[in-house]
Amino acid sequence: MAGNMNAQLQREELHKTIWKIADDLRGAIDGWEFKSYILCTIFYRYISENLCNYINQLQRESGDTTFDYATISDADAADDAIKAQMVQAKGYYILPSQLFINVANKAAKDENLNETLSKVFTYIETSAQGTPSEFAIRGLFSDFAVNNSQLGNSVSKRNELIAKVLVAIRDLDLGSAFENHSIDAFGDAYEFLMKMYASSAGKSGGEFFTPQEVSEILARIVMLGQKNIKTFYDPACGSGSLLLKAAKLAPNREDLHFYGQEINPTTYNLCRINMFLHNINFANFDIQLEDTLHKPQHLGMQFDAIVSNPPYSLPWDGKDNTILINDERYAPAGVLAPKSNSDLAFTMHMLYHLAETGTAAIVEFPGVLYRSGAEKQIRKYLVDNNYVDAIIQLPANLFFGVSIATCIIVLKKSAKKDNNILFLDASNLFKKEGNKNRMMPEHQDAVVNAIADRKEEQYFTKLVSCDDVAKNDYNLSVSSYVEKEIIKEEIDIVKVNAEINELMAKAVKLNDEINKIIAEL
Repeated sequence: MAGNMNAQLQREELHKTIWKIADDLRGAIDGWEFKSYILCTIFYRYISENLCNYINQLQRESGDTTFDYATISDADAADDAIKAQMVQAKGYYILPSQLFINVANKAAKDENLNETLSKVFTYIETSAQGTPSEFAIRGLFSDFAVNNSQLGNSVSKRNELIAKVLVAIRDLDLGSAFENHSIDAFGDAYEFLMKMYASSAGKSGGEFFTPQEVSEILARIVMLGQKNIKTFYDPACGSGSLLLKAAKLAPNREDLHFYGQEINPTTYNLCRINMFLHNINFANFDIQLEDTLHKPQHLGMQFDAIVSNPPYSLPWDGKDNTILINDERYAPAGVLAPKSNSDLAFTMHMLYHLAETGTAAIVEFPGVLYRSGAEKQIRKYLVDNNYVDAIIQLPANLFFGVSIATCIIVLKKSAKKDNNILFLDASNLFKKEGNKNRMMPEHQDAVVNAIADRKEEQYFTKLVSCDDVAKNDYNLSVSSYVEKEIIKEEIDIVKVNAEINELMAKAVKLNDEINKIIAEL
């Protein structure tokens, strides 16, 4: 109980700090762009403390209990062997003078703060060059533009604002949160920032934010019945929140490997930063920057678990690109997803990369469940080959920028238990909070347990054979199979009559007042 209270206090402190920094930067830089400064600063603090703690621990184990890496000189820390050892273990190296705490402490009086930070960021990235961690580290600070004119019209003004950010993050009391992960500092900051700006931005560069409760449902579903999961994959990974939710829930985390691809450079950087901040070693993740539909970076690999919330109704070249119809990912369906909606192209891509014993859980726009034409042909392929394990109708208004009710398609290959599809209506499983709906833990449990049990429950779940789905024109809409409960409201006749009498009395009084006014005229 005390631990939960501690975590909640830390979370509230984090939110207060973000608000304070937001106030300092308000009007200076666009809200969505501003998040990079906070998140990169949190990351800079994290990797500094992480490395410092690691080195100090090694020294303590060797008998030097008073050693503090942050206080030694750069000359004493510049040994090539030590640097190589740290890069091998952590993926990067930072000199003592360049540690976050030392830079932040001097920030307010550093007239060349922009140059200081540029040198620090360059050194950190350069430390990984020619090593296995090079591509995991490269460009991580590229969105922290120290000379961005939006921060101020002079170097001194820009440095003043950047110093405020550094000091505010320095003064953020996280206790031992970075060591024991009592709170997900980065993930919590990211979600909070998205909530702050989602109402005005809706989407940002086509990126949708996946609420944590939906992420948890996806992660729990793909792990059902799988005892030896080694690989997780998200071909539209965004900031990595889905992969990392899976990392938190999966056993034997040190044995897991995470793969992802992202088309947006800024979000790609955030995903890699997110991996580090969740203590995922660089050797255990492979995040690539590229267009998944046209240039897949993990082509041919098979993954135990796939979790994804790909872009909704994203246009693509489709049949205009004659190469795509022969692409081994899309060819089996005999048709490409329509040019206006690439949703099922992502689905086919994921199916291709799904291991025979694996599970994929994909958030989809509801139109893919019933639209005709090419999408119907792809559904036919999925149903006829018994790849569709379940369809889940989610509540409306869960996602920022998307008020419509989305759904989850669960895919399996040889791991399917039968030739049926489980249809599940979770549209009423939510609690309204502010102007959004949220699926609470009990709602999440109800969905995951229903997927695991695979039993019928009136108004909630329905098992339908693939043959019957085929007879229904391959319609996969949950509402076509799960009956809606009609709730009959009992009418209190006495109460209704009393309300009618009250309204009639008001009408008589109002009529008398109108007649008096007319008489005076």
